[in-house]
Amino acid sequence: MTEISKQKLSRRQWIVGAAAALSGPTLLAGCGGGSDDLADRKSLVTLAESKSELSLFVEAVNAAGLRDTLSGGSYTVFAPDNNAFAALLGELGTTKEALFADTALLGAVLKYHVLASVVFRSAIPLGKAIEPIGGGFFKIEQHGGAYRVNDGRNRVSAITSTDSVAANGVLHVVDGVLLPADKDIVQTAQATADLSILMEAVVAAGLVDALKAPGPLTVFAPTNAAFAALLAQLGVTKEALLADTALLTKVLTYHLVSGRVLKADIRMDAPITTLQGQTVRVNASLRVVDQRNRSSGLVATDIFATNGVIHVIDQVLLPA
Repeated sequence: MTEISKQKLSRRQWIVGAAAALSGPTLLAGCGGGSDDLADRKSLVTLAESKSELSLFVEAVNAAGLRDTLSGGSYTVFAPDNNAFAALLGELGTTKEALFADTALLGAVLKYHVLASVVFRSAIPLGKAIEPIGGGFFKIEQHGGAYRVNDGRNRVSAITSTDSVAANGVLHVVDGVLLPADKDIVQTAQATADLSILMEAVVAAGLVDALKAPGPLTVFAPTNAAFAALLAQLGVTKEALLADTALLTKVLTYHLVSGRVLKADIRMDAPITTLQGQTVRVNASLRVVDQRNRSSGLVATDIFATNGVIHVIDQVLLPA
């Protein structure tokens, strides 16, 4: 069960939480939760209609046939503002009319912005996987006083307003339209130039299908420079390493962990069991330590894919 699913509230609990949000201090400087009485609150859709910057979001909700859904129940909505929709149209190279006419796609995108529980800003599980009703996941992190959303395609949006309370939930405003992941681990790695040797190794070891399976998997992905350093350390050529499929498979599966382990989920200095069978650990300096007590730095973390997450490392890990 995810952190978000654990936060589902009874109607009474939600009202208490809403009242606290309304009476408490402002949670995001310059943005904010509403100041009206809770009794005056309308549905999430009606609340969105009262905000001029969300007119395209409301139009999209109506076009996708989600008005009734978001007028009942208990939800958290991350509502993209009008500028976010304008930017998305440019990104996709389409028109509003074409996007809104594709109701299946539009509905899937909008449901990616909705959580099946009421989550105020203070309860957001920072850095953890958040699972919306449309499937997939995204995460939210805090940078200084700003809150940013990393979506499934590794795009980043800012939360510009939080904790607007409706009769059936809470609304947060974001400056980007969130999109679910559309590439698996193999496709994501192939799109990353610095992981090209890793992908050569994956193909040589016959692990492509394993990395395209539903998973989820966590991959510690060595960079091209990491492989170059390993070849120098072993005194072999790339061709010789790729030809030794038994060794290659042992090394590569030592970089794979069953399950989706985001950076925030890692327990420092605790053993992490790999698919190869032996463990690695991440120390307090955020270095990945292998069975030979060699350490690798985390170059990039939490690169999302449809079937897991990739962390990029600067050394190849070696089992005992």
